[in-house]
Amino acid sequence: MPDTRITFKEMCATFKVTPRTLRYYEYIELLQPEREGRSRFYGPRELARMTLIMRGRKFGFQLEDMRQWLLIYDQEGTQKQMAVFTKMATKKIAELEEQQVQLAQTLQELKDMRDKTAKLMK
Repeated sequence: MPDTRITFKEMCATFKVTPRTLRYYEYIELLQPEREGRSRFYGPRELARMTLIMRGRKFGFQLEDMRQWLLIYDQEGTQKQMAVFTKMATKKIAELEEQQVQLAQTLQELKDMRDKTAKLMK
């Protein structure tokens, strides 16, 4: 069977993260690479977890929430993990929709101020 593990440096390059970030994810137990001496190797499990972590970051989930969510899979399986994700996603969607409303209001206020200021200059 071919070696499906990648090195620390390859992991950083693959996911476009700094070594500091990757070490931090290990420190807070998001990732648990295999160690051989001072070298770290990441197998399919860690690659899948890192993919989920990066997706979670994109959507704005807190790292601790993601750590707990990944732990559910290890302890209780896929069904429970999917149920928890559904709740997390619903909450995050509500937060993002509220931010969207606030952003639209802020944009409109700024446009109004710009237009009033432009009229004063004439």
